[in-house]
Amino acid sequence: MLRRTNPEQDLQPVLRMEIVHRMFKGVFPIDRRSAARDLVSGVVLAAMEFPQLLGYARIAGMPPVTGLFTAILPIVAFAIFGASRNLVVAADSATATILASKVSKLAAPYSAEYIALAGMTALLVAAMLLAARIFRLGFLADFLSRTVLIGFLAGVGVQVGIAMLGEMLGIPVSSSLSLVQLYDIATRLSAISLPAFLVSSVSLVAILFFRKKRPHYPVALLVVAASVILSKYLHFSKYGMNLIGPIQGAMPQIHLIRMNLMQAIDLIQVAASCVVVIIAQSAATSRVFADRYGNKVDDDADLLGLAVANFAAAFSGAFVVNGSPTQTAIAEQAGARSQIAQLSAACALVVTLLFLSGWLQYLPKCVLASVVFSISIGLVAIGQLQAIRKESPGEFTLAVTTAIAVIVFGVEIGIFFAIVFSLLRHVRHSYRPHTMILVPNSHGFWEPVPSANGLESLPGLIIYRFGADLFYANQRLFVEEIRRLVEHAPAPAKWVIVDASAIMDLDYSAGRSVNALCLELKQAGVKVLFARVNRYLQEDMARHGVTAIIGEEAIHRSLHEALSGIPGLPIPQRGEMNHDADSAPFPIT
Repeated sequence: MLRRTNPEQDLQPVLRMEIVHRMFKGVFPIDRRSAARDLVSGVVLAAMEFPQLLGYARIAGMPPVTGLFTAILPIVAFAIFGASRNLVVAADSATATILASKVSKLAAPYSAEYIALAGMTALLVAAMLLAARIFRLGFLADFLSRTVLIGFLAGVGVQVGIAMLGEMLGIPVSSSLSLVQLYDIATRLSAISLPAFLVSSVSLVAILFFRKKRPHYPVALLVVAASVILSKYLHFSKYGMNLIGPIQGAMPQIHLIRMNLMQAIDLIQVAASCVVVIIAQSAATSRVFADRYGNKVDDDADLLGLAVANFAAAFSGAFVVNGSPTQTAIAEQAGARSQIAQLSAACALVVTLLFLSGWLQYLPKCVLASVVFSISIGLVAIGQLQAIRKESPGEFTLAVTTAIAVIVFGVEIGIFFAIVFSLLRHVRHSYRPHTMILVPNSHGFWEPVPSANGLESLPGLIIYRFGADLFYANQRLFVEEIRRLVEHAPAPAKWVIVDASAIMDLDYSAGRSVNALCLELKQAGVKVLFARVNRYLQEDMARHGVTAIIGEEAIHRSLHEALSGIPGLPIPQRGEMNHDADSAPFPIT
């Protein structure tokens, strides 16, 4: 007897699996072998993350244990809702620096009020990231160029390194400005604590040496463990070295955050700054590793994952989390290829919190500062900066200028400079585009040469190529350059052909200027033609009145059509000619 089936019941398992796959994009697909590899990689990742997370908490002005909290619930949240298989979401030096630079002016670091404000900031960051996901603003990451981002991170590295110098030398500093900190240290060198200096120097040299020779070794963890043991049994505190002190040995607790309107207004600026860095840095990091392993990129899904991760951080006593390039690189070195490794790392950190937290109170602050200093050195990508200087000196100047802005004025203003410089770099290419004249070379081909007074394509003919869209900022260059070419032409110009292959758009201001130029040249007996006009530009020309002035017959799809319409033009013939859209009686190179 056949059993009747309910189609809706048959679909339920399929729908459940579809929901799981949509939520765990960073985990699936996975097989038994790769899962086992990632589980082991996660334990290695936790071992290498441990001292860094304590250091990031130190940068943020938060209790050290909260650094570990950022890699537990936030990591789980991103693994569920994010898309990147490689991105490690936890505390990060850039956002930690931004947080400390602003919130430290509202409350004393490490205080209960400061911790509450840090949680409020994480909550605001989560809300902004969620709004960015709803409005699909993941594309905003494209507006921070990689060059400027490298400069920004280099500036953050230098700033963090300077901030750690005081503690490594045992010299207290009070200012949050890097230049003032340097001045304080330079004028108080006689107050250096020799024990702190020796311990921090040995720690830093060991970390840097093994990072270069044995990058897979968790040397920072071993340095921290050794310093804790020596501190406990040799009583480092008796020698004037400051210790971290008692650490809460418990799991992060979910709790509500109280926020009043005035506090929210004070924190909106720092939250917005964090969001800009999170969007740019997380997207850049996830794209680099996705390209390396052929994975898909979903910036909007990652925004959702980052938003939920910051919600988890806010409600679990932690602070702002970000997609960390440093920790993502560490995870890759450990062999991680999916978010299973990150989940495994979170479990390993839970074990550490439950069973090893009593030992952490003996950790010397100078050792922790050395770990952070080693992290800051890694943020200054000397190799990438040298490559930029070699390939593009102008972009290198932008990167260095951004770094200096971060060091001198702070991270928040540095972010502003980074955005402005990125946009200015883009506008600069459009504002001063390459302009060329097409001239026949000795082989009978059209050859573009840089535009200059006294050049012409043929006697009586100027073929002018403009290398960008025509808009209000560059319309003066277009008009004045064509005027000069006509005035200084060796033979009286009768025809001007604008090669519009790079012009996709014409705005109102540029339309007015082009109209005036065409009328002026028409009155002087010069005929203006447009070649290689795409449909969008043709619509703009008609809407802004250019077509009405020069006539429909002066607009052509190809350069060959424009040239063939010029009567009596002395163009030499070279056998058979290719008449496609990019050809003229002289084939164009």
